[in-house]
Amino acid sequence: MQAVILAGGRGRRLAPFTAAFPKPLVPVGDRAVLEVLIRRLVAAGVVEIVLSVDHLAELIMAYVEGHPGLRSLASYRFVRDERPGGTAGPLKRIAGLGQTFLVANGDLLTELDLRALVAHHHERGAALTVAVHRKPVKLSLGVLDIDADGNIAKYTEKPEYLYDVSMGVYVYDARALGYITEGEYLDFPDLVARLIAAGETVAAYRTDAYWLDIGNPEDYARAQEDAAGGRGPAAMQEQR
Repeated sequence: MQAVILAGGRGRRLAPFTAAFPKPLVPVGDRAVLEVLIRRLVAAGVVEIVLSVDHLAELIMAYVEGHPGLRSLASYRFVRDERPGGTAGPLKRIAGLGQTFLVANGDLLTELDLRALVAHHHERGAALTVAVHRKPVKLSLGVLDIDADGNIAKYTEKPEYLYDVSMGVYVYDARALGYITEGEYLDFPDLVARLIAAGETVAAYRTDAYWLDIGNPEDYARAQEDAAGGRGPAAMQEQR
């Protein structure tokens, strides 16, 4: 199996830390997020990893190629665009991708069962499958329901809502690449819209597996706490 890691983002939410340090290399415990992700992919059967790089690309390339614990785990390729291509556009420019391949953001921690994700993709015959997590979002404001007469019908203080959100892990069928034009800038939500408009199946794989978005400062802080406490995929015992 092949996997593409999207590792070109600038990590603005973690600034100024990421001004001179690429987001996939931020440490969680004593390991970089990228190392934890690569090991999870390899454990699921991935043998070739393509890294789409941009911001501080040389540091990411040097880290992977020079890391004694990673070099022998898989074969690696690096793809760097001359201009930004969005979160989906660069995939069109990667040669040699197979009929089915994984794509993952380079700034996440998860214990998602990747084999089950791929199996679900095949069962659905999907062009694209998105790993989905149920995430609570708490508003720090009072929310008002206002009726047709302009009167307040209900007041809810700091409500919490549940949303199905993308985990940043996807399974692509090769036919999905046919909806990307060579050289165009295309973000992932726009590709999803194209596939749906064309009648293609875009499947959701719901899971309650451990998942954190390291680009989010709150999630990054929790990841550090979990790793120190022996929890989550960055905990030392998970990497032995």
